[in-house]
Parts: sequence; structure tokens; C-alpha cells
Amino acid sequence: MKNNRKIILAITGASGAIYAQRLLDKLLSLEKQPEEIAVVFSDNAKAIWEFETGNEFVAKGTTKEYNNKDFFVPFASGSSDYDTMIICPASMGILGRIANGTSDDLIARAADVILKERRKLILVPRETPYNLIHIRNMETLTLAGAIICPASPSFYSKPQNIDDLVMTVVERVISLAGFDTDRFRWMEND
Repeated sequence: MKNNRKIILAITGASGAIYAQRLLDKLLSLEKQPEEIAVVFSDNAKAIWEFETGNEFVAKGTTKEYNNKDFFVPFASGSSDYDTMIICPASMGILGRIANGTSDDLIARAADVILKERRKLILVPRETPYNLIHIRNMETLTLAGAIICPASPSFYSKPQNIDDLVMTVVERVISLAGFDTDRFRWMEND
């Protein structure tokens, strides 16, 4: 992968804003952080972010916020050089719209672009349980090349608190996105 990476982080209205918050923090702390992290919130995601984290979102470092209704941004086109899109948390509504090609907002359009250009799309659904429609939409997206990484924490690293649990998911997403990280790996850490 190239060094000067540009990625898109879409944050939707599913519960789990802490995953996106920690993911941003981790991306900004990497030795080789992305040249740009384009952040897009769905219509109600900011309100959920504020409710769940107790803080307003503030773009810092290499983050730049974009409006979900604005299609006049670089990554709304395949000619841009954004190589990865992470949707975290990913609501079932956005999964359904992407799976069915309904590009009615910037998040869905950017995901469509990432898929058509055969770039990396990582979706982090936080819903539970799944119904058959959810499962079929995830199947469609997987067949189209997306990676579905449910926000299901692992326990083999012996997490001591909620933040440790959250980081088991965040570290997995960072690794899937192709960034070097010192995450716990089963039977590899001493």
C-alpha cells in the first residue's frame, strides 16, 4: 500500500460511537498516519456521538469533516485517490442502501465508488440480532468485495475494562485497513 494514504471514515446513527471515536484516536496516533481522514456523519450520527461520548466531534490532526449531503467532494468520484473506506458504526439502513446501490447520500455514494473501483470497504455493524434481510445485505456486500467486521469484541487478550474491549474491535479494523499496529494476536504475544 502507498504511504500517503487517504481514507474515509463514515459514522452512521447506529449505537457504538465509541468505536468511531477510538478508531479516529488510533489512526491519528499511528507512526504512519493517513495523509487525510475524511469524516462523514449520517444525519443523526452526530447527535448519537454526543449522547454516547458526552463530547462534540472536533476535527483534529489530519481529519477533515464533510457534509453527508455534499456530492461535490473528491471521494464522490472514482478519480479520487482515497483507497479505503470504513463505516463505523454501520447501521443496517446504510448496509441495505449500499447493498442495493441506492446512493442517496455521500456515505452511500462513496461506498459505491470504493466498491466499483475495487478498493477496500470495511463495514462495522453494531446491530444485534440480525434478521434475514441484514444477513442477505451483508452477503451481497461481501460478494461485492466489502469486508464485514461486526463490532464483536474478543476476550483472549484479557481486557480489563470497556475501553480494552472496544479496542479489540478497533485494532482489528485498523489491521484490516492495512495499517501496522501492535494489536494482540492469538498465541503470538508473549
